[in-house]
Amino acid sequence: MIYNFCFADQHNFLQNLKIDGTTLMLDSRKESCLMNKPAPKLRKGILYVISAPSGAGKTSICRKILTLFPHLRQSISYTTRTRRADEQEGRDYHFVSREDFDQMVADGAFAEWAEVHGNCYGTACATLQQVIADGADILLEIDVQGAEQLRNSGLDGVFIFILPPGMSELRKRLESRNTDDEKIIARRIDNAAGEIAGAVNFDYLVVNDVLDQAVEMVRAIMIAETARTDRVINALPEEFGLK
Repeated sequence: MIYNFCFADQHNFLQNLKIDGTTLMLDSRKESCLMNKPAPKLRKGILYVISAPSGAGKTSICRKILTLFPHLRQSISYTTRTRRADEQEGRDYHFVSREDFDQMVADGAFAEWAEVHGNCYGTACATLQQVIADGADILLEIDVQGAEQLRNSGLDGVFIFILPPGMSELRKRLESRNTDDEKIIARRIDNAAGEIAGAVNFDYLVVNDVLDQAVEMVRAIMIAETARTDRVINALPEEFGLK
C-alpha cells in the first residue's frame, strides 16, 4: 500500500520510509503540502512535543521544522535561565526573573514547569489551550521533565524524543557550545543518562546523527499524524457513515 505525501523542499528529492511494511512516499517535487495549509476547522489542533537531553539538538531541529511548516505555531516557554548570545526574547524563550516565575507558578499559569540544571522552565496554559481550540497545530520544545508532566496529565499530544548518536558525541556537542564550564557539562551528561532512560515512554524516537536526516524523520512523523483516523474522521462526508 502506498500513501503519497507532498511538500515543498529546496533539495527536490524523493524519500521512501517503510513503517510496518507500508511505504510512505514523501514527494518534495510538488509545491503544495498538507502541513503548509491551516489545520481543518473540524478537528482540534495537534500538539507536537519535542524533548531531548541537553545537547541532542532539539532546538536546531525545531527551528528547521518551523521553516518547513509556515502554519505551525510555536509555544514559547518561560525560563529563568540567562539568555545566550544567539537567543532572542520571544523567539527562543520568554526570559523572566525567578521572582516573576515563582509568581506565575503560584497563579497556576503553567501547564507544566520544572527546574532543570538549576534553572526553571515552564509552558503557559493559555498558549496551549487557545491554539489547540483554534484548530491550529503547535510545536512545543521542552525538557524531559516537562514532557513527562504533560504526558501524565493526560494531555493529547504527539511526544517525540530526540536522541544523540552516543554519549561521547553528546559530550562533544556540549563542549563545542563554549557556553558551559566542565562542571556544568559533567552535570548535563549525568542528567542525560536518566533522561534517556525515559525515552521509552515517548511515541517516537529520532536519533539526531545527521541533522537534515533527523529533521526529515520528524517531518514525516508530523505529516503522518495529520492522517490518523481519530483526527480526520469528523471532517469526512456524512454519506460515508463513519461518524
